[in-house]
Order: sequence, then structure tokens, then C-alpha cells
Amino acid sequence: MQRDTYFVKRSFLQWLHNRSNPGLIVNICFLVVLIFSTLLTWREVVVLEGAYVSSQRNHLETVASALDRQLQFSVDKLLFFRKSMGEALQTPLGFDVLQMAVARFKTVRNTPSWQLIVDKDRTLPVNGVSDEFVSKTTLLNRDDEHISHEISAALEVGYLLRLASSSTQKEERAMYISRAGLWVATNTPVNDDEIISRYYHFVTRPWFTQQSGRANRARAVRWFFSSTTSTAPADAPTITASVPVYFNNYWYGVVALDFSVATMKRLLKDAVADHTEGEYQLYDTRLNLIASSEASASKINLFDDVERAQIASAIASDTEGGLRLGSRFVSWERLDHFNGVVLRVHTLDEGVRGDFGSISIVLALLWALFTAMLLISWLVIRRMVRNMYTLQNSLQWQAWHDPLTRLNNRGALFERAKQLAETCQQQSLPFSVIQIDLDHFKNINDLFGHQAGDKVLSHAAGLIATGLRTSDVAGRVGGEEFCVVLPGIALPEASAVAERIRSRIDSKEILVKKNTTIRISASFGVSCAHEKGNYNFEQLQSIADTRLYQAKQYGRNRVVWRDRDKE
Repeated sequence: MQRDTYFVKRSFLQWLHNRSNPGLIVNICFLVVLIFSTLLTWREVVVLEGAYVSSQRNHLETVASALDRQLQFSVDKLLFFRKSMGEALQTPLGFDVLQMAVARFKTVRNTPSWQLIVDKDRTLPVNGVSDEFVSKTTLLNRDDEHISHEISAALEVGYLLRLASSSTQKEERAMYISRAGLWVATNTPVNDDEIISRYYHFVTRPWFTQQSGRANRARAVRWFFSSTTSTAPADAPTITASVPVYFNNYWYGVVALDFSVATMKRLLKDAVADHTEGEYQLYDTRLNLIASSEASASKINLFDDVERAQIASAIASDTEGGLRLGSRFVSWERLDHFNGVVLRVHTLDEGVRGDFGSISIVLALLWALFTAMLLISWLVIRRMVRNMYTLQNSLQWQAWHDPLTRLNNRGALFERAKQLAETCQQQSLPFSVIQIDLDHFKNINDLFGHQAGDKVLSHAAGLIATGLRTSDVAGRVGGEEFCVVLPGIALPEASAVAERIRSRIDSKEILVKKNTTIRISASFGVSCAHEKGNYNFEQLQSIADTRLYQAKQYGRNRVVWRDRDKE
């Protein structure tokens, strides 16, 4: 391929040299410079676009990290409530007031709704429904073995929930919902009639039903987006973070925190801070828009169904990335502490008016001024390097290979064989050598001429090389004498390789002249380093050569791999 390219270039330069019109040469050179200058300018635009995309992602990563840090506090609080509930289940307090509340539960457990109030100023009341309500679904379970400790633990955790609700917080509500028909929440209803409806609402929400052992085997925190709540109008969606409560491999219930959309928008704006360029949007896993950094609803970048499908497909395959949608560039990053994604939407108009737009104009001017000079210099240097590289490869190949047979020459064979022998010795692997000599080769030269002899040598070399592995080395070491090095192959296997090569040579006819074909044969001698533990290649070749001449003495066209006097 390189040789063909060389002749094409040479023919083209010869054609230019034969042309006497200087204007034509100037026009061709100018056209070449113009084309390559355009390509390099386009490449620089691609690099600039990559830098722009990287900048967008860096800004987005900063905002996402800031939002994650804010949400991490709520997640840590949620895990703290779960841990507190587990410890309270494991070691319930022995206060009389808690025991009285548990005793009172036994008297009200069959009423449609009930409340256990210990101290309104210290802890939240435990709200509950009847045994009949709990028995209507398999998801709920009021186990008498666990219920006493759970009520006591719920009252203890109610104290922590009350403290959390009395301080400055991001959450709208903190709660513990039990499978045993009871719940504790920071906004306890004043009206007893709401207890049943609220509990029904809680236990039918995905943030409760999808925390079972089968649905959440990792028992991890999960986030859910719902369009309505029992206490909010339909146009006030709520984001809920929940985590299951297990003790002794028994699922007691769920600890959850509710966030309003207004709270999430405030958290997003706090995270954006000084990164005012572009719009930041917070979505849940189903690409429902939760919050935007734009103050005005009319300025929010909305996506149609096709664009949403493209974004959803891109987000599903990676945790971060970028996507071009018409004149808008959208980059995204998943959050660690929220089951959602933050999007940064940047329009083309903002990009042109920004720093990258100014840089693009400057680069275009610089390329227009300097491209021709740099390109011509580059072409000259590249041509010189390519010619030197081609020449070097050609000289190296000629130095290492026999030009007739295209096998390794004697020097290359010996150098590579010694390296392989040393490697095999270090790894205690077998190392075999096959010495090959074509039978009656002098007669071929005498009868048909040296050109026929060259054809025979070339044909035999091809048959030898075809039967070897890529790790084996074959070379021409004399006029009609060849040598094959087999690293990692023991003596019996090496003799089998030699036998296959002998059979292949013996079975082929060679066209030496028009309408004249001949058959040739070869004698083989094989040696192996494992015979005497000697990895010296020259000595192994000498042993193989001795066995080669034994093969000739015993009739030629055979393989000798053991000394005849030892048989």
C-alpha cells in the first residue's frame, strides 16, 4: 500500500514537472492550501465546541453538587430517624407513661380511629385505625408480638420528629407510617375523622408500597414525585423521600419526609448561586419538571414529546452528558441524594453573546491570517518525515529478511532465536529447533537453471511458513537450507510439525518452466532444549543439523528427531 501511494505521488509530481504553465501550479497549490485551511478551521471549531460542552458540564456539576449537599442533610436526617426507630424497637424505654399508652391501645384498637397522646408539649401523638381496617389488605399486618414495642418506639421517635419540626427546616412534613395501622406525623390532624383518610392515603402511596422487602431489597432511600397530597390542592405537587424500617428482618413501616415544590425551587436557586448563565431545571426519573431556576414561568424552556424522548433515552444510558436539540444545548447530571436529574439548558443566542462566542470570532480571524503559512510548513515537514519513515522501514526490512524467500535471514533468525531461547529458559518451557535441507537441489539448478532453483526456494519457503504459528520463527540460513524455531513445543510435537512440513513439500508440484513441473523433497533434523537442558541455540542448531545429515544418509525425505545410534 505504501509502495502504491509512493508511485501515485511520484506520478503526480512528474506530471506537475512536465507542465510548463507556472500559473497552473500556483492555482493548484492555492486550492490545496484553501481546502486544508478550511478543514483545520472546522477542526478548531469542533475543539471549541468540546471546550464549550465541557464548560457547560463543569457549571452543571457545580450546581448539582451544591444541590446534593443541601439534600444530603435531609437524607441524613431521614436515616437518623430510621436508626432511632430501630434502637427504640430493640431497647424500649420502661417509662410508666409509655406502658400506659401501650395498655390504652388494647382498649381502642377495635375503634375505627384513635389517638394515643402522652404529652403534647414533648412528643407527637400516635394515630391509628382499627384491626378491621388493617386486615383488609395483605400489605398491612398488625402482629401482637411486635405492636407493643412499636407503639413505644413510635412515641419515642415522635419526640425527635417534634424537635425536627420546631426548628428551621427544608421539609414540609416528617412522619413514620407503620404497617400495623398507626402513624406519627409532624402535622397531626386536629380532627379525628381525618385519621383514617390520611392513613389510607399514606399506605397507598408509591413511597410506602414500594418499600417492601421485594421492591427495595437494598433498603435504600427513595424519592417519589406525586401530583397531590391529602392536605394540598391538586396543583401543589409534593416530593417525598422515604426509607423502610426493619428490625430482626421484619418490615415495620416507613420513615418519610415531604418537600414542597416551592422548597425544591428554593434549594435549586440556592445551588445555582452565581451560575446565572443558562437555565437549570430539576426533574424526577420520569422527566416530570419539579423546579426551574427561571423566576418567570414564561421564560422556562419546555420540551415537546420528541425532545423529551431524546432526553430520556440519553439519560437512561449515562449518568451525565450533553445533547443538542436544535438551537439549544442540554447537559444533565444525576444526583446522588435524589432520584432525579438536573438539566442545564443553554440557547444559541446565549452562547454567541457569551465568552465562547467572542473567542470563536477571534479564532476565525487568527485562522484567516495564519493558516496558509502554518499549513504549508506542516505539509513540508510531514512529507519529509513520511519519506524518512518509509525509507527506514524499507532498509530495516531488507536488513532482516531474505529478499528471495521473504523469510528471516541468518542474522535476524539467530538474534530472534536467542531471545526466544532465553525467554523459554526463564519460564522453564521447551524450545525446539528444526533444520531443513532441500534434497538434490544442485540437480535442479544444473538441469533447469538458477531461475528454476529460485522458484523452488521461494515455493518451499512459503510451504514452511504456512505450517507455523505466529510465535514461531522461520529463516533461510544457507543456499537451500532453512531453520525453524518453535518456542514452547517439546521434541515429539516438534517432530510432528516437521513431518507435516515434509509431507506438504513432498506432495506439491512446482512449475519451474513452461509445461515443466517437478516434485521436490526435504530432509529434516529436530532437536529440543529439554533433551539435555541446554538452551544454547547454536548448539541446538548443530544437533538438529547432525540429525539432518543422518536423515540424508538414511535415504532423504524424512524426519530424524533422535540420534540413530540411540535407537
